[in-house]
Amino acid sequence: MNDNAAADARPGRLVLLTTSHRVAPGLLSWPAWRVLRDADLVVCPDSAHPQLPYLREAGVEVERSAPTGRELVDLAVGGRTVVVIPSADGDSSLTDELARLAGSGRVRMPELELLPASYDLPGARLLDLVAVMDRIRAECPWSGRQTGEGLVKYLIEEAYELVEAIEDGDRAAYREELGDVLLQVVFHARIAQEDSEEPFSIDDVAGTIVDKLIRRHPHVFGAESAETPEEVKEHWLRTKAAEKRRDSVTDGIPLDQPALALAAKLAGRARTGGVAAPAPAHDSEDLGDRLLALAALAERQGVDPEAALRSAARRYRDAIRTAERTE
Repeated sequence: MNDNAAADARPGRLVLLTTSHRVAPGLLSWPAWRVLRDADLVVCPDSAHPQLPYLREAGVEVERSAPTGRELVDLAVGGRTVVVIPSADGDSSLTDELARLAGSGRVRMPELELLPASYDLPGARLLDLVAVMDRIRAECPWSGRQTGEGLVKYLIEEAYELVEAIEDGDRAAYREELGDVLLQVVFHARIAQEDSEEPFSIDDVAGTIVDKLIRRHPHVFGAESAETPEEVKEHWLRTKAAEKRRDSVTDGIPLDQPALALAAKLAGRARTGGVAAPAPAHDSEDLGDRLLALAALAERQGVDPEAALRSAARRYRDAIRTAERTE
């Protein structure tokens, strides 16, 4: 076989170039751009693929066709490099066919390469959640009619279910319930987007909390220092006080929260604010005063009274069930 014939028989190279729809089109890796520019042929079966306008702008010619696996093998013969850009949803049938051809032993396969041209950043799946919520809000008869006020009960239920999963130590439930709480945040923000007077979006929500976290962590993002959790809390409270400009240390405490948590929060605010307002005595004749005194004691000792009471209640529930089985 002469040199030309040998060159014509070379199996070539077949590159499957994958991209993430969560990354802005056109933001491709340098290896991806290099293989696209050097390829003998670039094909894409999806005429609406979001990368195509940017490839054309960069001078990369893309043939919009959907060759089979066998046809791609033949196109690569002669040492040619063929790049395939699968549809945005992927093309498992093509990869399956190439795997069958390679496993048959009857076809001289080109060099196969899977080249990710863009990668998801941490948090990229949150973009999927926002997109799914947009569609559900537009197309679902139930979700499309919901209001923020109407969803409040679900938000509270999901928060309690998350607490239960955490306290049970159930990792699978913990993950699922976090997702349910996150859904509530995205759902509320999606509804707020439609408000005619004061609309805001999930990006506004995220931007607000990002700005707040940076302001309240000057020891991380600024020149201040904090070596202990107590110093961090001091930074947080000082910055928060400057932001809110409240007339009372009790301002901003929601009175509708569970009573034990409310009592502990009030006691904590009074203690850290240096307000001389002692909690009721433990031996008070009023049952509510005695409960408040216990909640204040728990707060001083760094104990969450709500969590402590729930733990005790669960132990009591187990005792009740044990007694029921022995009757």
